[in-house]
This record gives sequence, structure tokens and C-alpha cells, in this order.
Amino acid sequence: MPLTKLPRYSVLASAITLALMPTFALADDIDTEESTNEARKSRAPAIEVIRVYGARGAHSYDETGTVNIVSREQIERLQPLSNEDVLRRIAGINVKGEEESSIVANFGIRGLAASESKSLVLEDGVPVAPGLFIGNDRYFNPRIQRVERVEILKGSSSLRYGPSTIGGVVNYQTKTPDEGLLLSGRAGSYNMREVNIEAGNSTASGDGYAGVVFTHAQSDGFMDKGYDMKDIMVKAGMALANNQSIGMKFSYLENDANISYRGLLLDDYLAGERYNPAPDDRYLQERVAFDVNHEWLISPDVTLNTIVYWSNVSRDYWRYNVDTAASNEAGRWVYTDALTGNNRAFERFGVETRLAYRHTMFDMDANSEFGLRFMTEESDDARIRATRENDRTGINDRHRVDSADSYAAYAQTRLALSERFALTPGVRVESYEQQQVLLSGGNALATTSHTEILPGVGATFAVTNNAELYGGVYRAFSPAANGVALDGLTDQNLDGERSTNYEIGIRGAKGRANYEVAAFFMDFSNQVVTGNSNPNLSRSNAGETEHYGVEVAFGYDLGAGFSIDSNATWVPKSEFMSGDFAGNRLPYAPKRMANLALNYNLERFSVAVTAHYQGEQFGDPSNQVDIPSGAAGGIWGGLLPSYTVFDAFAQMQINDQLAVFGSVKNLTDKQYISGLRQGIYVGPERAFEVGVRYRF
Repeated sequence: MPLTKLPRYSVLASAITLALMPTFALADDIDTEESTNEARKSRAPAIEVIRVYGARGAHSYDETGTVNIVSREQIERLQPLSNEDVLRRIAGINVKGEEESSIVANFGIRGLAASESKSLVLEDGVPVAPGLFIGNDRYFNPRIQRVERVEILKGSSSLRYGPSTIGGVVNYQTKTPDEGLLLSGRAGSYNMREVNIEAGNSTASGDGYAGVVFTHAQSDGFMDKGYDMKDIMVKAGMALANNQSIGMKFSYLENDANISYRGLLLDDYLAGERYNPAPDDRYLQERVAFDVNHEWLISPDVTLNTIVYWSNVSRDYWRYNVDTAASNEAGRWVYTDALTGNNRAFERFGVETRLAYRHTMFDMDANSEFGLRFMTEESDDARIRATRENDRTGINDRHRVDSADSYAAYAQTRLALSERFALTPGVRVESYEQQQVLLSGGNALATTSHTEILPGVGATFAVTNNAELYGGVYRAFSPAANGVALDGLTDQNLDGERSTNYEIGIRGAKGRANYEVAAFFMDFSNQVVTGNSNPNLSRSNAGETEHYGVEVAFGYDLGAGFSIDSNATWVPKSEFMSGDFAGNRLPYAPKRMANLALNYNLERFSVAVTAHYQGEQFGDPSNQVDIPSGAAGGIWGGLLPSYTVFDAFAQMQINDQLAVFGSVKNLTDKQYISGLRQGIYVGPERAFEVGVRYRF
């Protein structure tokens, strides 16, 4: 039976908290001299996203697609407020920035619209986007403050994961706190304040560890879009036997943000006005999650990893209604005393197990992996009509529950045909059933189910010890969300949105240089579009799109402490091939993007100046050029001009315990449009930040 209302804190959450309590007793017997941070981290069981089979000359992994890894050192150098500050530096990724804290994930990969969700987001190998099969999957964005490194997979390596891996996979690997206590804090423009605490310890034997990462960040926000965010993550683990270990992670996020879908109207933007266009709208978010990892080294050649995960995300979004005529006359949004609460809660439970097996096949070395996953999702969606006098209560005039059960299985084998050449064929099967119940409509319901078979093959070839060719082809899909697949409580008979992806590239390092070049082609054979000749169906299988382009990355050690890092993305085609928008470019898919960083490191001091270039892009599929000047409803279109933003970062390690750091973001105070929705989203102006880290 579907839940009538998902609780903020369920019985399961209470049980999880109790289950953690005895784990923390591991810290009672501690001798920090007998264990090292790296050894403790390596004992933490986890689902590997980037696989490593051994040391190689040109790379440290054997994935058949493009791989980007952003280390903790690189993250600290960028001093990011959110994960979008990191992702925008990666070749092929376009970020549609809306707020500094990046509460909602807005990014596209390789010409896919940054306003949609066609790429999978993981945290420690676990899906974290709230509704992968039921929709609304951008409502949680992991906090960068608890991230150890960021891993991005593109191409045929994405086959091991699903769904929604058309663009690729982004995995945020969280910190396992170092031994001891690390305090850090920073302050900056718009009254931004942030405090971070990391504490870790282990048992005398080294068989158990526990740690916590806590962040509290507040800001009045650029354009008075303030936020108050608290995030806590607790990790613990222990050895169960000589060949088994278990790890647990509990996390809790709370965020109160003064944001909205509304942006500035055109005349105010051109006049240089920078105020919050929806000062009374609120976005309230909570998330509680729990993961348990188990690793069993069955033999030197066989390893079984199993993870059980659960999460509950609630998102209350209170937005005031507008008087359109009065807004047009005033040249800015004019609000009534009525508001709507689009309040949604998502609960997920999943189990995934992966068996890795090193063996021989046809007298050749082979590494095989087999995986199974079960996941169930449910969302409670309520629309509350309220008034300014009673702004958090009112009439629930639309109440529905969406749910989905999904099963996945995959098998993949990396076969070493020679010392240099390896072939990796595989297949993934995703089967899912979706259901929608309209509680405000007499409990009427509709269901639909689909199965997707997704084959793929990739290869690597070591040209020399310093260069490797790689490439592959694979099938990917993104399920139609419940609200689309079951629109009007009618099975719309919609298949998953499917794409066949091709990639070929070369990567390597020689002397002081490292490089990577990749060409890609994505044939999107079935996008779901509106309109259907059947009066009972509002959607249809159509909307073919094609995407192709090139990504280039290059780094060079100039000597004397200087180095450069750069990348560029060229996507000449990201185009609708059928439907009403045939021949048009996809929205939020610029043809050109580039990043350049000049770095200087001298013992304990480092400084970097970076440039980020974003090419022009359209705000909607119609490819209209002019930005509307009136208070029109719905999603706004128009051409967003290209722009370049420069940032500067510096940090100094004064001694082994104390470090200071600071940044100037948007050095030249570039004025630019970062996005369009119901108005113009303005990119942040010049901002200053300073901070300090101290390790006890």
C-alpha cells in the first residue's frame, strides 16, 4: 500500500541511529601511533566506481571510457562553495548555475541539456538523486565539504551503472576523516560564514575506525538569496574476520534557502539591478540517509561487495503567486497574498551486490564482474494552497503517491588479449514497474512496466608505456518519470529514452606533459516529446537527437614551481532530429567551453589563477534569440551570451598544524546571465573569501 504521507523521520531512521551507537564504542581503545590514515581508509569497504587493476605507464586505471578524477588536494585548491564549482572545470560538463550553494543539481554532459537529468549522480557508489525512476531526481546535491574526491566516468565505462547514464556517471567519494581533529572555517562576501569539523580515530589494533564530518554554512547570499545549511556525516567500520569487513555511513542535511524559480525581468537586469526577485519564497530541505557496506575476500581472486542503502528526502517549496498584469506594469514581479507549497518527500531503499572474479578465459587473463541490484522508491507529492497570514498551512488540493520497483543485473569481463590490448564486453538489464496513486482523486491508480537490455563493448590498447588508446560503444537509457509515463492516470506506453553512444580517445603522459583527447557521438533514438494523435495520450516516443564533439585536456609542468592545466570542449552538433524542434539546438548545450589554470607551488605556498569560458547557449528548445521583457508564465527562452570568468586562489601551510587560504572569485566582476527560467538568473558578482585550517 502506498504511504499517505512520508514522515520526516521514520521508524527506520530511529533504528539506524540506535544501530550506530555501539559502533562508536570502537573509539574507546585508541593508539594513534599504531595506525595510519591511508591504511585505515584503504580498509573501508566500498563499491568501486573507478577500477584499478595495477600500475600502468600512461594511466592508473583501465576504464574503456574517459575518466576524470579531482583529488582532495585539487578540491582544496579551488576552495569551492558547492560541487558545481568543481564540475564546471571538467571537460564536457556544462553547469547551469542558479545559486552559490547549488541546492539543485543543474549540469549536462556532452551536449545534453543542463536543465535535464540524463547523467547518474552517486555518492560512494550509491544513487543519491531522490527519484531516479519516479522523477524529480535533481532535488539533492551532495555537499562538497564532505567530499574526498570527485570521479567522472563517460563512455562505455558507464555501463556498470544505471539508470540515466546517457551522459555518464558522477561519483562523489566522501571523506574518511584523518586521525585527530581538523577545524576549518571561512568568511566572505554577502556575509558568508562556514565552519567545518572533521574528527577521526581508530582502535589500537587498527581493525576499527570512526569519524565525523560536520559543516554549518550561512550566507545572506548574492542578490539576498540567503541560505542556512547544516550537514553531518558519520562513518565507522571494523574488521569482522581476517577476510571480511563492514563499513557504515550516516548522514543528515538540513537547508533553509531563500530561493525561487523567478529571476529578474529584462529591464531591471539591463539597468544593473541586483535584488532577490522573490524575497518571500522559501526552499526547505531535509535529508537523512544510511549505507552499510560489506566486503568479503572469498579468495585471493574473488571478492564480494554488498551495499544496503536507505534515504529519505523532503523538500517543501513555498512560492507566492504573482499578479501578471501588475508585474508587467511595474517591470518587476508583483506578488499576491496567496502562495503554493509544492511539498514532496522521497524514500528509497536499495540493495546491490557485486562479485569480482580474477581468472583465465581461453588461456587469457580475465577480470569479470557480476552485479545485481534491487531498489524501491516512493514519493509523496502534496500541493498546499495557503495565504500570507497562514503561510505554511492550507488546503491540500492535489495529493498523489508515485512509486517504482526496479531490478538490474549486469555482467562484464575485461579480457587481456595481449599485454597491450584488452577487450571489455558487457551487458546490463534494467526492469522496472511504476505506479501512481491519486489520493485526492478517490485513490485512482495507474501502472506501467518496462525492461531495457543494454549491451556494450569497450577496449584499451597501450600504444607505448606513455600512451593508451581507448574506446567503445554502449546502449544507455533514461526512464520516463511517473508524471510523464502515467500522465492523466493513463499508461502513455512510453519506452525509456534510449541512446547509443560511441567514443574513441587517447590519453597519456610524457615527461612534463599529460594529455587526453576524446571524440564522441551520441545517437539519441527516442526522446519523449509532447503531443500525440491519440486523445488519451499526451506524450509520444519521438524526438530523436544527435550529439557529437571533441574533448581535449592538457597539463604541463613549466618548471620553477609553475604549471598549467587546461581543457576545451567542442560540441558542433547537439540537435533535435525530429519533432516540432527538428533542426534546433538543445537548450543549455553550448558549442564551446574551455578552462585554463596557471598554478604556482613553492614548498608551503601555492597560488592559482583560473579562467572559465562558457559559449553562448539557448534557454529553450525553440531557439528564440530575444529574451522576453514581460512577466510571461512558464519557462523563459532566449539566447544567453558567452562569457569568461576569472578566479584567483592562494593558500599557505604555515606549519604542520596551521594553514590559511583565500580567494577572489569573478576577478573582473563580469556581469553575465547564468540561466533563464521565470526571469533572468544572474551570475554571481565579484566575491572575496578568506579561511583557516588547524589540525590538532
